[in-house]
Amino acid sequence: MAGDGVTASRTRAAKNGAAVTGLKVERVWTTEGVHPYDEVTWERRDVVMTNWRDGSINFEQRGVEYPESWSVNAANIVTTKYFRGAVGTPEREWSLKQLIDRVVGTYRAAGEKYGYFASPADAEVFAHELTWMLLHQVFSFNSPVWFNVGTPSPQQVSACFILAVDDSMDSILDWYKEEGLIFKGGSGSGVNLSRIRSSRELLSSGGNASGPVSFMRGADASAGTIKSGGATRRAAKMVILDVDHPDIQEFVVTKAREEDKIRALRDAGFDMDLGGADIVSVQYQNANNSVRVSDEFMTAVENDGGFDLRGRLDGATIETVEAKKLFRSIAEAAWECADPGLQYDDTINDWHTCPETGRITASNPCSEYLHLDNSSCNLASLNLMKFLRADGGFEVEKFVRSVELVITAMDISICFADFPTEKIGETTRAYRQLGIGYANLGALLMASGMPYDSDQGRSLAAAITSLMTGTAYRRSAELAGIVGPYDGYARNAEPHKRVMRKHAAANDEIKPSGTVATAIVREATRQWTQGNKVGDRNGWRNAQASVLAPTGTIGLMMDCDTTGVEPDLALVKFKKLVGGGSMQIVNQTVPRALRSLGYPEEQVEAIVEHIADHGHVVDAPGLKPEHYPVFDCAMGERSIAPMGHVRMMAAVQPFISGAISKTVNMPEAATVEDVEKIYFEGWKLGLKALAIYRDNCKVGQPLSAAKPNKATETASTEVEKVVEKVVEYRPVRKRLPKKRPSQTVSFSVGGAEGYLTASSYPDDGLGEVFLKMSKQGSTLAGVMDAFSVAISIGLQYGVPLETYVSKFTNMRFEPAGMTDDPDVRIAASVMDYIFRRLALDFLPYDTRAELGIFTAAERTAQMRAEAEAAEGGADLAAMAASAPVESKPEPSVEPAVEAPVSKPASSVGSSTELLEAVIGKAADAPLCFTCGTKMRPAGSCYVCEGCGSTSGCS
Repeated sequence: MAGDGVTASRTRAAKNGAAVTGLKVERVWTTEGVHPYDEVTWERRDVVMTNWRDGSINFEQRGVEYPESWSVNAANIVTTKYFRGAVGTPEREWSLKQLIDRVVGTYRAAGEKYGYFASPADAEVFAHELTWMLLHQVFSFNSPVWFNVGTPSPQQVSACFILAVDDSMDSILDWYKEEGLIFKGGSGSGVNLSRIRSSRELLSSGGNASGPVSFMRGADASAGTIKSGGATRRAAKMVILDVDHPDIQEFVVTKAREEDKIRALRDAGFDMDLGGADIVSVQYQNANNSVRVSDEFMTAVENDGGFDLRGRLDGATIETVEAKKLFRSIAEAAWECADPGLQYDDTINDWHTCPETGRITASNPCSEYLHLDNSSCNLASLNLMKFLRADGGFEVEKFVRSVELVITAMDISICFADFPTEKIGETTRAYRQLGIGYANLGALLMASGMPYDSDQGRSLAAAITSLMTGTAYRRSAELAGIVGPYDGYARNAEPHKRVMRKHAAANDEIKPSGTVATAIVREATRQWTQGNKVGDRNGWRNAQASVLAPTGTIGLMMDCDTTGVEPDLALVKFKKLVGGGSMQIVNQTVPRALRSLGYPEEQVEAIVEHIADHGHVVDAPGLKPEHYPVFDCAMGERSIAPMGHVRMMAAVQPFISGAISKTVNMPEAATVEDVEKIYFEGWKLGLKALAIYRDNCKVGQPLSAAKPNKATETASTEVEKVVEKVVEYRPVRKRLPKKRPSQTVSFSVGGAEGYLTASSYPDDGLGEVFLKMSKQGSTLAGVMDAFSVAISIGLQYGVPLETYVSKFTNMRFEPAGMTDDPDVRIAASVMDYIFRRLALDFLPYDTRAELGIFTAAERTAQMRAEAEAAEGGADLAAMAASAPVESKPEPSVEPAVEAPVSKPASSVGSSTELLEAVIGKAADAPLCFTCGTKMRPAGSCYVCEGCGSTSGCS
């Protein structure tokens, strides 16, 4: 049991002569005699979450209590995700106070029970400090803590799990079961399948083995089923195979082959979007795949040499392959579908604190937790913006003290935590792996006036990361003197000390740029020196201290502008408003950055207004071009180059116990050679894991539109300028002439027949729609008549057809199914069919491409173009030529505008959709499985800004 382990540790500490008097806790954030709750102003709010598709209410809790300073978004997410108890019952939590007290009270009680504090007064200060930090969004525990701690449910506190599979059916079936139990609790797991013999090796019965890829199918189906029924969030998993496994070539192409299948089914009319009705027929879609590469393999790639694939039973060479050719196939598959990523095995194990216990063979789904098989890690993340002073300095002392408090709380949680399997519980209690990290690095750098992709930015990031991990290990060593080192320390003492020296040596190599970074490095050096001295005497309480997690849901809980180690996604985002609705705002980091760069207030206002209108800083009035890089984002007009992301990862990796959850985004035009370079440079720069994502490489993502040319941009800007001059706009109805061209289409959707008559203006554009279904005088016929009139009037008042198309396509209700239209083979409803047909008949190709609507001929041309692209370049002209509707010339701008010209973001509802609208390019994010809102990247996962659901950790 956990308590027995702590008692044993205290006994050992006493025998070693270490003090066991407990921690003395001093106040950092709080004031003696004042409870943290009394320092803030509280208010009652109504949390009402609606479904974006039909406006129906999917969650409602009124009168919840939050501090005034908390955003509507943070309050909504915490209420819907973390409050426990059935809605509408007295047991339901209704105040943030109850949530924080439930968690902090459990941590304090466990800390007192297991001897962490010198006195009850120290325990009270500890509880007040944690409460203050949580209340003011200084840090957050990972989601399982909020889900489970202090409730009747099992006290599962870990978000990250690593499993193990041996070469036996019993072990494989145990893997399925254990993975399911982890998914049920809302967490994710990873596993290395390399111990399973290959399909080219014999069974004892004489036949050939199935191979690991075949067993992946069963696990994938299980994960898909549990994901669909999960109450907290979708399942997340990682599958890894060593590069010397004889089935490595089959493993590499598994998801790329399935992507080909998805394209074929999509072009046949099936719904293959993420979350679509037919995507479940495709395999291997519920896991991230990674290849574990060795230095031997990467050296063979570098030298164009051969590489041996070895049998699992006896290690004999089964085949010798060309290393460069295998590496190329990995890059090609990643280029095509973003999988597999790479994990650099020798680098990982060179930084392993416990090699005497076993090698590190696998990771969690997001690749930030790397440690022993059958183990887990609980996470917590600090909000870096809370430590940035108004004068641009960094609160070094408060940061150090905050890390001490958080790492102490995280270690206490292992004492009372429950685990999904006994094996995981035993390993975690024996090695006590922790994962402290941070969020808002991108916002901190921007607010400080530093480009993310710069030596100055990287040195500050490295300094902060080194200080965090150095402080965490120093506190871990102090805890070892109070409650004893981790049980596995004795057999791993020398390698653990070696890794601590490696971290300290890496800290000495930081070249700080500026006074802030210099001060942080100075303190980090002190922490490493002091921590290693204490560790040499006491040992360490934790085998691992830090990781950089995606911080998806908890990042929203802390009102962070950026997640994990990521740069800002976009300069403009959406802010939810009390009472419903949202507004488009420029990130608050931007004006702070402009002020730190020395711009006067009137220029700040002008630049912010320009960003609000255009989504970027290019040509902003008064902004110096040399300052443009400060505002570069992950996506958009000025996006950070892929190597910029890799260099930032390399800067902070030596100061992280585990690894970094981050996907390197690459433009759609990136080549296979570019992917090879990224993967190779990741190895050279000492990363532990790396994954890439090329824009629009997956079918289940929105289609990209080509960037507008300069002339188009200029025309658009001129239109916006004219409209801005209009003080008050009144729409004018443009009626159709008595005699107008029209066409009638008969259709059948799921057996229901009808007629669509569309009339257009003689010069340009659709102006009238008539729908005929069922018999005259029936209710359905009356509803369709009224609907036709409403749409027609809207068109005549200037509502763009593409607005109707975007709203009504994909609407699902009966009748639905097969149609008799060769261009729209399957429709989700009559409305879905009607507006797809109207789009095909009246919208130009480029507009339809943004909406993902194509004729059968165009889909064929796309497949042909994709094949050509793989050989040397897509024929975009051929794709455009296949469109039956020619693009209309831009209308001249007249003083009396008859149709409203909306800003790019007028029809979007999240930061990701806003970015997509502003830059005319897909943001490559799936739709949320919970509420249907488009998600945004968070590390190597995705997070929903609407409800807080994530596709991975934290």
